[in-house]
Amino acid sequence: MLSILAFLPSKDAFGRPAPTMNTSIDARLLSGTEFAAQSQLYPGTPVLTPASADASFRRYFRATWPGGETAVLMDAPPDKEDVRPFIQIAGLMAGADLVAPKILAADPINGYLLLNDLGSTGYLKTLHAADTKTADTLMRGAIKALVQWQLSSKADILPAYDEALLRRELALFPEWCIARHAGIELTEKEQDWLNGVMDALAASALAQPQVFVHRDYMPRNMMLTDDPNTPAILDFQDAVYGPITYDVVSLFRDAFISWDEERELDWVIRYWEQARKAGLPVHSDFGDFWRTYEFMGLQRHLKVLGIFCRLNYRDGKGHYLEDLPRFFNYAYRTAERYAELRPLVPILERLSPRDLQIGYTF
Repeated sequence: MLSILAFLPSKDAFGRPAPTMNTSIDARLLSGTEFAAQSQLYPGTPVLTPASADASFRRYFRATWPGGETAVLMDAPPDKEDVRPFIQIAGLMAGADLVAPKILAADPINGYLLLNDLGSTGYLKTLHAADTKTADTLMRGAIKALVQWQLSSKADILPAYDEALLRRELALFPEWCIARHAGIELTEKEQDWLNGVMDALAASALAQPQVFVHRDYMPRNMMLTDDPNTPAILDFQDAVYGPITYDVVSLFRDAFISWDEERELDWVIRYWEQARKAGLPVHSDFGDFWRTYEFMGLQRHLKVLGIFCRLNYRDGKGHYLEDLPRFFNYAYRTAERYAELRPLVPILERLSPRDLQIGYTF
């Protein structure tokens, strides 16, 4: 008889809540176990245990064979997820000589992939407990990998991060955070203010040089490897071709861990210096780069405020609301600094109390 699940702790190696299931037979896990067994990677039938969960409908399970060999099963219901982008981008990652999951077996029609097991030590959990030196080593490794990823960029391979996509993402903020979460209806003047800020953010993003964009390049989506200077990169299936600062600000203004701005600034300068040395098309003046970086960050943070509210109200994943204050603080910090963005501040004040810190402009 095919094995079902044993349970792991409530938190996985990424700091994410581990997936749960009821005691009734999970038909997809039965099929996934059969897929793993029929792959003939190793003799026998594996036992599946939860490995991690994310904000989508994908689930990940560690498959352990009778001989002790392991792999990771991705379960992506085909009516909700498409594994083909993951397969494509895994190839791009390999072509860039980056450490990322390797596909050992695939059944795209039924939504199953078997991936090599990259272990259970996540960047996020490690950084939360890290001293300054360890954090610096890990983040420098992430910077190096990001430059490597961007250098491999080619046009017309990945979907474009175009104005339509930028606007759809920005629209999540008023729909889910303002209207649904806060229950607020903006005045006509406030709506004009918000539209003006969104126009400025979109214009800044579209004016940037274009590269491969992971689109969620942050410690939660990285694993430690044997080399502390080389992270394994996960969760890249939504990658696009878009603004060069997007992954940079995703890394340093994280959804699940915050840094003081002095440290953030040091890392951003290190990225900028390495990118320039490598020949990437970043601004020659760091002040110009920082401004573009901040505008890109605000676009992402407004989007995430909307997404996290949607995850709560639509998908029943209420723990994401715990991180809303972090994003409000990011948004305040940026909006206060720039005349084009300052009209957002009174709207933010209606949504969340201010907790503003002094920061850097150039």
